Amino acid sequence: MDNPLLDFSGLPRFDEIEPAHVQPAIDALVTEAEAALALAGRAQPVGWDSVVVPLEDATERLGRAWNQVGHLNAVVNTPAMREAYNAALPKVTKFFSALGQDQALFASYQALSDQADALGLDALQRRVLAHALRDFRLGGAALDDDDRARFAQIQQALARTSAEFSEHVLDATDAFALYVENADELDGLPDDTLAAARAAAERDGRSGWKLTLQMPCYLPVQTYATNRDLRERLYRAYGLRASESGPEALDNGPLIARILELRQEQAALLGHANYAELSLATKMATAPDAVLSFLRDLAARARPHAEEDREALADFAREQLGLDTLEPWDIAFASDRLRQARYDYSAQTVKRYFTEDRVLAGLFDVIGSLYGLRVERDDAPVWHEDARFYRLVDADGALVGQFYLDLYAREGKRGGAWMDDCRNRRATADGVQTPLVYLVCNFGRGTGGRPATFTHGEVTTLFHEMGHGLHQLLTRVDTLPIAGINGVEWDAVELPSQFMENFCWEWDRVQEMTAHVETGEPLPRDLFDRMLAARNFQSGLQTLRQIEFALFDMLLHSEFKTGRDDVLALLERVRDEVAVNRTPAWHRFPNQFSHIFAGGYAAGYYSYKWAEVLSADAYAAFEEDPARLADTGARFRTEVLSRGGSRDAIENFRAFRGRDPDIAALLRHSGM
Repeated sequence: MDNPLLDFSGLPRFDEIEPAHVQPAIDALVTEAEAALALAGRAQPVGWDSVVVPLEDATERLGRAWNQVGHLNAVVNTPAMREAYNAALPKVTKFFSALGQDQALFASYQALSDQADALGLDALQRRVLAHALRDFRLGGAALDDDDRARFAQIQQALARTSAEFSEHVLDATDAFALYVENADELDGLPDDTLAAARAAAERDGRSGWKLTLQMPCYLPVQTYATNRDLRERLYRAYGLRASESGPEALDNGPLIARILELRQEQAALLGHANYAELSLATKMATAPDAVLSFLRDLAARARPHAEEDREALADFAREQLGLDTLEPWDIAFASDRLRQARYDYSAQTVKRYFTEDRVLAGLFDVIGSLYGLRVERDDAPVWHEDARFYRLVDADGALVGQFYLDLYAREGKRGGAWMDDCRNRRATADGVQTPLVYLVCNFGRGTGGRPATFTHGEVTTLFHEMGHGLHQLLTRVDTLPIAGINGVEWDAVELPSQFMENFCWEWDRVQEMTAHVETGEPLPRDLFDRMLAARNFQSGLQTLRQIEFALFDMLLHSEFKTGRDDVLALLERVRDEVAVNRTPAWHRFPNQFSHIFAGGYAAGYYSYKWAEVLSADAYAAFEEDPARLADTGARFRTEVLSRGGSRDAIENFRAFRGRDPDIAALLRHSGM
């Protein structure tokens, strides 16, 4: 079989990959990697080229193929691809679990570390070894035989259960459809939302409009629909996804309990009091108490502002909208009306200026002005007609890296936005392998022959994900385990992404990236000034919302006792402590919290606010010396983006800023 998953000679052959390719490719690559593992553990004498390099060769090929399968499962999820993914998942998990526990390999790496001076290993190689030895211990390599076996079983069970969790959220989201025949029920919805809903109904052979829980539909309903019953109906459907209120087969409640039990057992096997301690072993934050103190301190600073926000919203809703009781499905609607009244600023009016081509051109111009690089359209096989491909080149035209961009929401595509690497930078016998990444969003597509238009929030999301992509693309580290975001502390990974968001608020940038969908005119300055005035609208409420999620996550993994405490009861206690806008008790937010149950952020959701301190302070360096934009950008690239995991994130920050991080910039940017 000419299996595209086994072809590493160039770009992935996404247009040829079929579910039938998955099992034979993964079987072959796992067998190859197992052979390389056995040889690395027996290598005598030990050396970098006899132990590390051949093992990296084999595991990279397996990782690249598996990454392509996982990516397809996320962006074009079909029953056949899901079945193939789930069938191969245990094999891949079992191999990497065995790799992390292999006694002979552990001994080889320890010997390499002990002989680093005699072998002449450089600083990057020594750091790789230090990380590897740490990861061996965290992978259970130091446990006795029985505990190692149990630890491997837990890893496989967690991989399987987390995949099920994500699938349930996707299936529950896609399963909902509300067909509306009466146009009056849709009063207030933007024209592009109505056009998309009409087209969706037509594709189903129905008249009227089809409303879904996909973000390009759900969010406009919550924000603009004057029909309160309609807002409530979709809010309830969204809040009860993957819960006991729907099909039993999609209920994530039992999976949450199972995941928490497995994580606690995993942590105990390694001698940690709880999973949070285990999670923080590879992060900047030193202990759960440090994270909890950080979150509670920020909550105390934000709460007075949040209470003012809530009081103003309730007063406005009562006096101007006739809403004596402000229900959760009224929050977005009333907030938008208050924003319009206070700042004469409509997000929908602004959206008509952010046309797709101009936004992308503006994004690419920021990359050029900061780092002296060009983004050019490129050709590659893709998984869906929505996806496109680009190359990043330096001033001399030399290739720096490439990326895929998949912007639009659709059925069978995981919600949210993310960056993932397809191929990392690495020195090989044939030269330096350039990085390749995916950038994925879930925006609405253009309708009626018009280009897609994005809300300013969606533009910010795009810049955020591009920041992650640049972190991967601009690495200058050629050693795979610490190239790009590899080896970077998880709570520092959001620094480059949140940093990029700031450029969505600079007038010169916004002016260049806007062109009205009908007239082609750029965004007027007075409208931008009103946007800027509204930038920190309800920032107190927004900050407390993020802290609510982060505090729940950290307490769930540091203090929660499985079998004694109830997950929902814990969430209510967190809300008692920090929430100002209260979510209904029937809402099943944990059942949809894929970040911590399926996305790698377990005991790590605090990273968004933690890294926001770093990103705001980093951007302040550009504010302090705007005339030296290119110089500051070059320094940020050199000291932060290019370093990968080659040194601690705090050292990167200090090298760029000349000091430790200061929360003052974040508070200033947030109006607090």
